[in-house]
This record gives sequence, C-alpha cells and structure tokens, in this order.
Amino acid sequence: MTVPGTVDALRAGELTVLGRVGVASNVTLVCDLATGDGDLRVVYKPIRGEQALWDFPDGTLAGREVASYLIGGALGWTVIPETVLRDGPYGPGMVQRWITTREPRDPGSSRLDLVDLCPPEMVPDGFREVLRAYDGSGVEVALVHADDPRLLRMAVLDVLLNNADRKGGHALESVDGDVYGVDHGICLHQENKLRTVLWGWAGEPIPADLLADIAEFTETLPGELADRLSEHLTDPEIDALLRRAKRLLDEPVLPFPETSRPIPWPAF
Repeated sequence: MTVPGTVDALRAGELTVLGRVGVASNVTLVCDLATGDGDLRVVYKPIRGEQALWDFPDGTLAGREVASYLIGGALGWTVIPETVLRDGPYGPGMVQRWITTREPRDPGSSRLDLVDLCPPEMVPDGFREVLRAYDGSGVEVALVHADDPRLLRMAVLDVLLNNADRKGGHALESVDGDVYGVDHGICLHQENKLRTVLWGWAGEPIPADLLADIAEFTETLPGELADRLSEHLTDPEIDALLRRAKRLLDEPVLPFPETSRPIPWPAF
C-alpha cells in the first residue's frame, strides 16, 4: 500500500538514527524521520557505508535502489516501498519507508514464511519447491516459497530489474497483508546476473495483467522515465532494462536459470 505524501516526507524530514541492522553487509541504519504528522520509521543506507563489489561501480548501490523503486512505480506495482536519495547524518544515501512485518513463526509452528525451509516430505499445499539441500547439521531440507500472486509479481519484477540478490529475507509480508521486496542495490546491471530464491515458477506463463503493464512500460521508458533513471544508471544499463522488458513480451514466461550460481548466498 502506497502511503500518500511519503516520498515528500522522505526527502524533507530530519533523520534521527536509532540503531544499525547488524546482519546487513552494507551499513544499514534504522531511523525515525520527523514529519508534520509525527515520526516515520525508515531505513537509511549511506553511500559511504557501501561495501565495494567487483562487478558494480563503487558508490552506485543507493542509486540502484531508487531506480528500482522508480521502475516499480512506473509499472504500477507497489512492490518496493517508497525510496529516495537524499542527504543524511552520514552523508548522501538511500532512505526507504520501513516495513513492519508479521511476527516470525515459532520454530515448532507448521506455518511457513513466504520463503522458508521445511522437510522435503512436508512441503505444504500452496508452496513451490525450489531445491533440496542439507542444513548445517546434515538434515535434508527443501527451499520453498509461497505460490502467491503477490510474490509472483515480485519474481517478474526481479527479472526486469536483473536482481542479483533476492534472498528469502528480502521478501516481506507486512502487518497489513501487503508483500514488499527490499534491498535492490545489486540490480540493473547490463549483464545477466539474476540470482533469486523465487525460481518456483520457472517456465510458466506470466499473467496477462502483468504483461499488459510491461507493454505499457516499454512505451513509457524511452521518455521522461529514462531521464530520471539516468541520474542513477548508465545508458547501457537503461538500454538493457528495455531489452529485458521486450524479451518478456516476446517470450512471456518466467525464465529458467542461465548462470552457474542462480541463488544468492546466503539464501536468507
């Protein structure tokens, strides 16, 4: 659900750092952002805290998060929370609306998260099995994800974004029932780098309503949207985005893995 006025608030409000997400590879700070209607909880990722990568230019991850949000918005898909690039206590960085999620399941509960592990013989109805592996104690487990249209739309968006890092923990079910994707800094490379845990629909048709949105997107991209994306992406990266969109229209199915490492590590 898009919250009216949030983007303007993200750009203008004063940030107060509350703490750091310790498991994140890049510096990820939880903040309160002052607005006229009270504080808004946000995530702030300063560019100076980005970890260098061999295949993505230094200092570009925050901009790729913003570009991913703009692309999702142009499609009319509220998959990515409102995201802006702005100054903050530790310099320029990405600021994004915080998503309050459902309580995590109890270890003994039969309810699975959107992306989860379970015994191979206990994959429930309504879930897709992606692969089987062994956990740290040598027990065989199945990596599964929900067969959920909200998650399917995210999987299609990941193909367009060329998302190299769709971990299980990056798909969030909010307390209001919406499903969001976060952490899109390693996206939109011009070379194929799709790495995701959402392979359960590989080879299956993309729903007609999503294809209609993509078709409209291909008409929109070469204009004002491309100008806005050019603040964060190179021209070859924008051209590659358009090619991926047109390829989905020509071959309207979810792709199979094409690389030797199709799942990010760790997967969660």
